[in-house]
Order: sequence, then structure tokens, then C-alpha cells
Amino acid sequence: MPFKALFMAHAPDADPEKHRCLLETSLYKLFVVVVRNQAQAMEVARKMTQEEGIHSILLCPGFTHSDVAQIQAVVGDRVGIGVARTDGPGSKVVQKVMAEAGWFRS
Repeated sequence: MPFKALFMAHAPDADPEKHRCLLETSLYKLFVVVVRNQAQAMEVARKMTQEEGIHSILLCPGFTHSDVAQIQAVVGDRVGIGVARTDGPGSKVVQKVMAEAGWFRS
């Protein structure tokens, strides 16, 4: 049985049914899904845990501590959750590029 992980990231124009992929070896299945908001993230986490038997969820830095707690509540204590974080200077670089790409337009 392979280890199954889910990586979720945010994008303002994401459609989680469309913006997803699977990378797979004989020992590892990595599902990647891009979501627009927390409601979609919670639904994807719930559904993927139930349907695919996800063991671990890795979240992009855009997820807050509260978001993580909500996702943990949805999937229960049998799924590990981690969050990728960048340092201060790295965050500034990323924020600048995202702003230039139009992520923060209302």
C-alpha cells in the first residue's frame, strides 16, 4: 500500500475539480489540488481523505492556523497535517510576485 499525501494550495481563479494532478510511484501517491478558498479546501480534504485514504495533508503558506485547525477537525486525528512556511524575506518576494500576477485584485 503506498503512502498517500495531499498538497493543497490557493489561487484566486482555482477550480479544484479541474486544477489537480496525481504524481505516483509504487510507494507514494501525491495528489495536488488547487483551491480558491477555505470552504473548498475543507471539502477537498474531507473528500480525498474518505475516497483516497489520504495519510498526510501538506498546505501552502497561505493557510492560517485557524484554517489548519478547521481542516484537522474535518479529517480527524488519523491524518497528519503540515504547513509549508517561508521566512520573512522569502515571504516578501512571493507577495511581490503574486501581486504583480494579479492575485490580490478585488
